[in-house]
Amino acid sequence: MQIVALSNNLVRLSFLSALLHDAGIGCVLLDGNVSAVEGSIGAIPRRLAVAEADAARARQVLTEAGEA
Repeated sequence: MQIVALSNNLVRLSFLSALLHDAGIGCVLLDGNVSAVEGSIGAIPRRLAVAEADAARARQVLTEAGEA
């Protein structure tokens, strides 16, 4: 797995996930449940990861969408 995005903005992460899904690239949101531990203060960014084989294409998709 490779991290293609790092953010505290859950709306942005959802958008990036949708972009990747539309491009046929599977992704996983890591640290998504950490808010329960941190008290929902947004101190720990969430990570969006893809398979290594899809990483280059995922970065291309995000760059083309102006989200890299």
